Amino acid sequence: MNSVPAEDFCTTSTTSTTSTSCSTCAFPSYTQFASPGLVQAIVSGELDARLDPAWRDSGAADAEDYARWCGHLCGATCLRMALGPAAPSLFELRDGAVKFGAYTVDAEGAIRGMIYAPAVDFVREVYGVEAEVHRSLTVPELGGLLDAGRVVIASVHFAIRRAPEPPPRRGGHLVLVTGRTADGGGFHFHNPSGTDAATRTAELPVEVFEPYFAGRGMSLVPSGATVARSV
Repeated sequence: MNSVPAEDFCTTSTTSTTSTSCSTCAFPSYTQFASPGLVQAIVSGELDARLDPAWRDSGAADAEDYARWCGHLCGATCLRMALGPAAPSLFELRDGAVKFGAYTVDAEGAIRGMIYAPAVDFVREVYGVEAEVHRSLTVPELGGLLDAGRVVIASVHFAIRRAPEPPPRRGGHLVLVTGRTADGGGFHFHNPSGTDAATRTAELPVEVFEPYFAGRGMSLVPSGATVARSV
């Protein structure tokens, strides 16, 4: 198996047992890789994800399973953060999302996801969390969802960790937007592929965030109920 492609691993893309709480919100910050200190090396292609020494912490079946999937699970990481500190492991969420069709694997083995509509069904039915798909979402509308007490899994370009460097395009990666900045002019968000603490738990002015944002995502009403139901 090949390692995760350099700087292009996440197409819609979890997990660290170590979390960093945002100073302005109650949500943990998880990376989509088991070793937060190795994110830069993995995404740059310097390190094969199979060599991540903490892969077992992800809940993956083995190192091959971990390496194959970790670059595609930013959406599952965002769900894990939204569910709170008692959320299950990344790969337990992956398995549930696959069951509901939020991730699919085609005949050639290509992984697709996170797919919003079945992801909404998954968190509603299994975790009792109210969620909604937003196929067209403006930046002001995103802010309105935050003002209404929701969090937003937003489609952005992965280069957002290098902001304000202009992205080559919009979308392709998911971050959890948790609130507005104190002055109301920006957003707080948790980035599963952030390469250091400042880019994993980050904030940007709206005008800097906007060029990365693809205008779609899903919102959730935060809930303390993270225990899976029988379905």
